[in-house]
Amino acid sequence: MSKGFFITGTDTNVGKTVLAALLCAALPGRYWKPIQTGASEGTDRERVNSWAGLDEDQALPESYVFDDPVSPHLAAQRAGRQIILEEIESPAASSESPLIVEGAGGVMVPINSHQFMTDLMVHLSLPAILAARTTLGTINHTLLSMKCLRCAGIQIAGVVLIGPENRANREAIEHYGKIQVVGSLPMLETINRETLREVYARLFTWEAFR
Repeated sequence: MSKGFFITGTDTNVGKTVLAALLCAALPGRYWKPIQTGASEGTDRERVNSWAGLDEDQALPESYVFDDPVSPHLAAQRAGRQIILEEIESPAASSESPLIVEGAGGVMVPINSHQFMTDLMVHLSLPAILAARTTLGTINHTLLSMKCLRCAGIQIAGVVLIGPENRANREAIEHYGKIQVVGSLPMLETINRETLREVYARLFTWEAFR
């Protein structure tokens, strides 16, 4: 099994946290979000822990936590701090549970005055899973994000489409992006460990995560 994956997205609120919870429940994996903003509204670690039914030691503490629901670089500025990439240390690897790392926002979100989310991905040396919407505009956003990841030398393990099924958009992303869509995540009325595992079993390409 892979040592882990970095969950990034084409935009903020695209569904990265639900996807991370799904992989933590299904593989199973350990969850880590190195940079958390918007903590005043609750953390993604708390959400993933609840949705995926993780044990306490499977949801790892953040390296940086900020209250403001804004970009990491701005949240740090407002808190009078600076995000230092070299101080973000990846947790010890596990032979049984891959590390599911969730980024903040999209691939080019700045984390300080000169570095971006892509720099964090390179620093952690994990293949990326790109979360993308199924709706109008996703082809452009997904292809741009993929080009950015590839220019940074980041391996893309696949794309996961989130939302109502759209076969035409899926086919376009696979054709023009020369990439495999490795999963589909519909909108869920109830999010819990059982529901997430069922979606993974039915709508994800298992081999991509092994």
